[in-house]
Amino acid sequence: MSFKSLLLSVPAFVAMAGSALAGGISVEDAYARSSGKNAKAGAAFMVIVNETDQDDRLTGVAADISSRTELHTHRESGDGVMQMIHVKEGFEIPAGARHALARGGDHVMFMGLNQSLEHGDTVPVTLIFEHAGEVQVDIPVDLERKPEHGGMTHKSHSGG
Repeated sequence: MSFKSLLLSVPAFVAMAGSALAGGISVEDAYARSSGKNAKAGAAFMVIVNETDQDDRLTGVAADISSRTELHTHRESGDGVMQMIHVKEGFEIPAGARHALARGGDHVMFMGLNQSLEHGDTVPVTLIFEHAGEVQVDIPVDLERKPEHGGMTHKSHSGG
């Protein structure tokens, strides 16, 4: 590789690194899905890693693929029925910990999809954190992934 090629590749590398890690927050194993071609809703799942020594909070999310994009979780309604609810306060991401957004637990919800989620597509999503600010993530659509992929639960996990 020539010196000129190397210099030209540095900005691209820095841009890619910036999308994976911003303000000490990184995102791993992200994927999005919907239940079918004509679905009006979809969801995104990922593991958020807080690599700082300060607690942070995922307070919001934005995406152009839907009319509304919210943070959701599943909670028992008291009669044994699980309900999906909007979590307005967001999700705490403790210092030095990981928090999984996973099926059956915390997740990003796309409501009012304005296009179908096709396997292999990419969904640009902005995660909004209390301290780290906005983190841009390009999330691949994976309609084949099994629910238990990655082995994470929706609970916070300490360490890395």
